[in-house]
Amino acid sequence: MPRVQIKDVPESTHAVLRQRAAAAHQSLQEYLRTRLIAEASRPTVEEVLARAGGRSGGSVPLTEAVATVQEDRARR
Repeated sequence: MPRVQIKDVPESTHAVLRQRAAAAHQSLQEYLRTRLIAEASRPTVEEVLARAGGRSGGSVPLTEAVATVQEDRARR
């Protein structure tokens, strides 16, 4: 399994992360590993848009899409 090393982390950041790891009953390494896995499992907005842009199908004008979203929100 690959290893990751991060250098020059500010003391205050390190202290906060240590406290959060302790509160989660995890070592700092376990805590950071869990956070990194969670971060990598969520696509970024750019990734979602790129995936959606590659799909074929119909197209809706932006003004129509905005109106539909506003109508839907108004009904809630």
